[in-house]
Amino acid sequence: MKIKIFSVGGTIDKVYFDRLSEYQVGSPSVREIFANLPITFEYEIESLMRKDSLDMDASDRQLVREVVERETCRHIIITHGTDTMIETGKALHGLTGKCVVLTGAMEPAHFKSSDAVFNLGVAVGAVSSLPEGVYIAMNGGVFDPFQCRKNRQRHIFEPLERTDSQ
Repeated sequence: MKIKIFSVGGTIDKVYFDRLSEYQVGSPSVREIFANLPITFEYEIESLMRKDSLDMDASDRQLVREVVERETCRHIIITHGTDTMIETGKALHGLTGKCVVLTGAMEPAHFKSSDAVFNLGVAVGAVSSLPEGVYIAMNGGVFDPFQCRKNRQRHIFEPLERTDSQ
């Protein structure tokens, strides 16, 4: 199996320079993560942009969609900032013939306490086993972008609460 990984930036790729928390979005951290793991699949990494997801707009999401549509690989992971990951997942809705999984991290991959490696592992498992569609892999769960939210207080993604009318 081969996985194509597209990096668009976000916290997973952030590099901090001083105590004032000034940062830049660096190169794809997934390259370093995979290089240090005993993996059994082929992969290719492509950086599409280096943006905090709060700085992404509709044209950025359209670019991501166009690149994913043109990609011949069926298994795709997108590393993305968590603040607008859901919006990008929704923008990819309706793609056919591919399994696309978005993932990221609440802390930069370079931090010892980062969830990046865990989330990336869940994304690999999801992209290699799920049917075609668009998914979000965060915090040990795999979510439909239309049925989840980022809980900023708890620093996790979670399913939307169902109401009696649903």
